[in-house]
Amino acid sequence: MDFVADQMCFACGRENPIGLRLTFAFDGAEYVTRFTADARVQGYRGIIHGGIVATLLDEVMARLVWEQAGPSATARLDIRYRRPAPIGAAIEVRGRITAVRRAGQLFETAARATLADGTVLADATGLVMRRHPAEGGA
Repeated sequence: MDFVADQMCFACGRENPIGLRLTFAFDGAEYVTRFTADARVQGYRGIIHGGIVATLLDEVMARLVWEQAGPSATARLDIRYRRPAPIGAAIEVRGRITAVRRAGQLFETAARATLADGTVLADATGLVMRRHPAEGGA
């Protein structure tokens, strides 16, 4: 299976009609996205579904590795939810690479989702695997 970025990614694809359409920017070594949810991604009343929060954290980490090392995918994702993420509030998600293993094939990552006042909503760590060129893909 090829890893092809075709603008249909649920998290960042510009062409996905039901996607989050996240955009990203570097802030030093960190990769950052911002998201304000509406009721379409609600779990409990007024609260973003935890799977969407997981998507935000995963995407900022995996996409950072993709930007720096090429086609890659999440191999492990661990999340600690700290507070409910409110619908309608601006959320900032920051990701970073914390270690590189196996000659640049595995990347340990970390991310944090916060509100504008600094309230931590969730923390995550991940392991992102770079796709070996012999396996195909973009």
